[in-house]
Amino acid sequence: MKRLLIAAAGLGLALTVAIIGYEGFGAVTRAFTAVGFGLTGVTALRAVELSGAGLSWWMVFPRRHKPTLRVCVWVRLIREAINTLLPVAQVGGEIVGARLLALFGVPPALAGASLLVDILMQAFSLFLFVIVGLGVLATYGADDALVESIMAGTCLMGAALLAFFLAQRFGGARLIDRFLMAMADRTGWSSLADLASLHDELARIYANVPRFVTAVLAHLCFWFVGALEVLLALNLMGYDISYVDAVVIESLAQAVRAAGFLVPAALGVQEAGYIAVCAVFGIPPAEAVALSLVKRVPEIVLGPPFLFAWHAHEAKALLGRSEAS
Repeated sequence: MKRLLIAAAGLGLALTVAIIGYEGFGAVTRAFTAVGFGLTGVTALRAVELSGAGLSWWMVFPRRHKPTLRVCVWVRLIREAINTLLPVAQVGGEIVGARLLALFGVPPALAGASLLVDILMQAFSLFLFVIVGLGVLATYGADDALVESIMAGTCLMGAALLAFFLAQRFGGARLIDRFLMAMADRTGWSSLADLASLHDELARIYANVPRFVTAVLAHLCFWFVGALEVLLALNLMGYDISYVDAVVIESLAQAVRAAGFLVPAALGVQEAGYIAVCAVFGIPPAEAVALSLVKRVPEIVLGPPFLFAWHAHEAKALLGRSEAS
């Protein structure tokens, strides 16, 4: 599996380079450098968005064994760094997230259950975000074929979300129990090996409907922060788009990225998505590719420190086990 992911990452990187070359390295570079110091603003906005995702995750924990908000935000940033910078599928960081929560004192079963709920929350709030963008796009009189293809993909996303939720509520968590047990055997992560069934913890989380709905709505609000990144970048490139336009571009591009979740960092997939969506607003492909590269800058800036933080936590845990033995 690891070899397949590395191969997928290599193909994605090759596709990205090919797209940049096809649109013209010079044109893409000029559009990218036009953003200039705006890259700092884009990075700051991404930090706010990811911190908001950590807040939403923190909100679903029951009062007992509730980690601090700082821990949830910290681990959420580590998860993002792993998903975007390492040759893993875009859900690889979630396994590490469960492990780190256990290291911070959260019972392993609750840690695993919270991660499953957070994945569902993130996907469902993205689904709502895409619906908003698709609704606005339809009012713009966009190409019917484009709208219909995006709508079909959105329907598939909704069906997958429903299936994922039903699996969690009606026994599917036991399959994930076995998967995490197998991970524990291969990695030596004993905190995962101590997992009881996730089913009871999932039931407790979902039993508090107001808390869950509030967390989903909070997550949805922070998706709209990502549209500010698009607004800032394109305006600095010289395109006077509105915030509503930026919401459409961000929501539909995120839907395309989510569809390519098996490709590490959605390399190539994201760039193609921005080209297709930006074309609706008359933005040339070179600028669309530059926008995608601008959106990758926060991953490169914010990611490495949190990868080092992850390794520091693991080293500390290993040292603790060595001293105990």
